[in-house]
Amino acid sequence: MQTICSDQPPLPASPPPAAMQINPVHVESTVVLAVVLCVHMAVWNQHSWCSIALVIQAFYVQHKWDRLLRSGGAVFQFRPAANSGIVPASMVMPLLGLALREKCSASGNVYFERFSMVITITGMMLALFLSLIALGITRPVPTNTCVIAGMAGSAILYTTKQTLTVSEVIEVLEVLLIFVYLSLIVLYLLPRCFTPGEALLIVGGISFIVNQLIKRSLNLAEVKGDPVNYFLPVVVVGSLLLGVFFALLFCFMESETWVSSLFFHMMTAVLGLGILMPWLSLFIGRHPIMWLLDFLTLNDRRLCLLGYWVFLAVVATCVVLHQNYQRQSGSKKHQASTIVRKYFHLIVVATYVPGLIYDRQLLHVASVGCLAVFLFLEYVRYFRIRPLGQLLRQLLTLFLDERDSGPLILTHIYLLLGMSLPIWLFPGPCAPKGILPGAGGLVPYAGVLAVGVGDTVASVFGSTMGEIRWPGTKKTMEGTATSVFAQIIAVAMFLIFDGSINLNSTYSWIVGSITLVAMLEAYTSQIDNLFLPLYLFILLLL
Repeated sequence: MQTICSDQPPLPASPPPAAMQINPVHVESTVVLAVVLCVHMAVWNQHSWCSIALVIQAFYVQHKWDRLLRSGGAVFQFRPAANSGIVPASMVMPLLGLALREKCSASGNVYFERFSMVITITGMMLALFLSLIALGITRPVPTNTCVIAGMAGSAILYTTKQTLTVSEVIEVLEVLLIFVYLSLIVLYLLPRCFTPGEALLIVGGISFIVNQLIKRSLNLAEVKGDPVNYFLPVVVVGSLLLGVFFALLFCFMESETWVSSLFFHMMTAVLGLGILMPWLSLFIGRHPIMWLLDFLTLNDRRLCLLGYWVFLAVVATCVVLHQNYQRQSGSKKHQASTIVRKYFHLIVVATYVPGLIYDRQLLHVASVGCLAVFLFLEYVRYFRIRPLGQLLRQLLTLFLDERDSGPLILTHIYLLLGMSLPIWLFPGPCAPKGILPGAGGLVPYAGVLAVGVGDTVASVFGSTMGEIRWPGTKKTMEGTATSVFAQIIAVAMFLIFDGSINLNSTYSWIVGSITLVAMLEAYTSQIDNLFLPLYLFILLLL
């Protein structure tokens, strides 16, 4: 019998089982393909067939680009420790356009039905352009991938010719042109901030907004709709102009001096009061400040909500200051834990849920204003503008994670976007009486469910009690299961407190949608605060 002190060498470790060798990218692509098939079954037209072709070619292109990133052969510096994300990013805009078109077609809104078709084709063309760039810089040239991309591109171009008018095709080409120049500027000035997929989604969305704002500015006679909807495009374009201008300017001069800081604040005031305010007044027909004052003081409920949100903002500020005080009193290497960072998710949930229940228009305007403040403060921190630049650097460094590897800190902005995008994208003109039937009633809550509830619960329970990991990832099965369960409980709570929601026996579709998005959260290496709400929004909209 062998003794405990045997001198025999230990047996070689057995190879890991096949399940442990699963590639997370393949599972992520499979989940996205499942979402595409769900959309295809609900919509079933030539554009949905094109989306299937697009996801197949995007899978092959992502495989090549991931290999290019690992070899260090990419032209720009992308965010490390993440795959290219071509598949999930390529499908967001096309699927979003398909889902919106289905709702607008059912409501008989022809104008927004055509607009949704433009969104679909624009997303497909942007994804094809990014695929061509990836294939063009890959050596050796992948013949099979080029053939598949060519077949998908031919199908999409043929469908574009058959379904869009000449003016709509020109609009798509305008967005593509803006995307090309904007991508070169953003990826050059902000290395390691994005993956290729994140850059496609963010820069593509900004390009579409810029083109729409220019188009409406040149056709003021056709401007119509709720004035609330024009705040976001003006804020996005204004923030873009401010960032690009000072990024180029501070390449030639020091930004930390009082003179440069004073110039920064003066130019910001000139841009806001001298350009953006008059521009916005053209759309809403009144002075924006006077309109905003009347809007905010319309009734006592809005004043109460504003006071409540100010209180929560003070609480969030106190959390930041308290965590920084603990770092100063303890080790200098102290870093905020995952649970501490999720405090902000809970605060944001407490902010958004009352707004969604009682006053969605006020929440829309307030979230746009918060985005403008966040972007302005990030510029102040990035350029070290006095007197707050250095202080913001010290305070926010504590909450950095592996996704903030570039010069910008974008985590808090992604959180705001994830919660707000379902509200901003809600198809109000295609929703009778401002609500959608069935699962569509939960569409404005997609950000709260996916990010505020699902992602928070998955992170907290997965990091504290999770033991069984999904093959190929650090995420745990316990975290994903509790995430799905928590979102189902949240849906039940929304049904109790929001009387406008009528699910009409769509419970199985809601549970399936939540589960698909939870699986995407477990396997994606992209910014989950940005991608998860959009995919849940698309599924709930069907």
